[in-house]
Amino acid sequence: MSIQSKSAIATGDGNFIIDTITIADPKSDEIIVKIKAAGLCHTDHDSLTWGKPIILGHEGAGIIAEIGADVTNFKVGDKVILNWATPCMKCFQCQEGNQHICENNSPVTAGGNGFTPGHAHLEGSKWNNQPIERSFNIGTLAEYALVKESACVKLESKMPMPSASIISCGVMTGYGSAVNTAKVTAGSSAVILGTGGVGLNVIQGARISGAAKIIAIDINAERLEMAKQFGATHTILADKNDVGLMKASEEVKKLTEGRGADYAFECTAIPALGAAPLAMIRNAGTAVQVSGIEETISIDMNLFEWDKIYINPLYGKCRPQIDFPKLVNLYDKGDLLLDEMITRTYPLEDLQQAFDDMLAGKNAKGVIVFD
Repeated sequence: MSIQSKSAIATGDGNFIIDTITIADPKSDEIIVKIKAAGLCHTDHDSLTWGKPIILGHEGAGIIAEIGADVTNFKVGDKVILNWATPCMKCFQCQEGNQHICENNSPVTAGGNGFTPGHAHLEGSKWNNQPIERSFNIGTLAEYALVKESACVKLESKMPMPSASIISCGVMTGYGSAVNTAKVTAGSSAVILGTGGVGLNVIQGARISGAAKIIAIDINAERLEMAKQFGATHTILADKNDVGLMKASEEVKKLTEGRGADYAFECTAIPALGAAPLAMIRNAGTAVQVSGIEETISIDMNLFEWDKIYINPLYGKCRPQIDFPKLVNLYDKGDLLLDEMITRTYPLEDLQQAFDDMLAGKNAKGVIVFD
């Protein structure tokens, strides 16, 4: 029996509408999830201009409403967190342990944000009687989402659904960049450029890893105050006119015995700051480009001297069935702050306001909630 689902639909021309889609019965390896909460990030706004109709949203959590005939690891009523980077577990990268860059299923590395085998059957969601793709293979800004079983991670916690929903991308990306990618060590120093939702989770990853000095840099004083709550030990209020944050890098050196930090993370998504983390780290330090800048930038190669490493990871090297339960456990222990990160929740009808608040920098994290 088909399900009618109120959904946010990008029209492909920079706009979106709230309309109803029809969801068919799940195929054998598919699941229908009743979405309870969906986190927002800048990628959701970017997807308005992808030039095609799509069901918006790639962060979410909910309750299983229906399962396909071959689904054995889940049952109706289970709470789940949705994961957009569904691994096939068979390709070269999955076999190497790089599930987040699966060569077959990933909408980023395999499909360019389009249909891949990680996407539930295309005809399973229809708008105006035509099949419609789901953003990042899941489309969470909707009352219901049809997804592959591999997109679901069981949530065995009393964690509120809004907090669970943001694990799906922003939390995993930030925390994983610190813990899985950089492998921040106890007693070390780390600099975080940009203290939005992702940057705050880099801070948390560094804190949980035992970093002794966590330096947050931002142009927003209120964001820096929030950074302290999440684990920053020092803050630097940056100047918009500080090209490449070179003046801020001198402040970092003053805090790190003149040599620079062990790690630096760029979380601003500002192309002009793409090289900035290199200026923040010591010789043989590690710079991490977390925000996913995809533009041509110029880099002074002197910034690489000497023995510096610069890495551009995707999704915090996420292994969903391993990392999501770890994050939930950290939350349950009180080590990972998630409730505190959600500045405001909105009904789906207020999605435009949620986008406006996000773009204005008002929210650490905004979440759309459903009944």
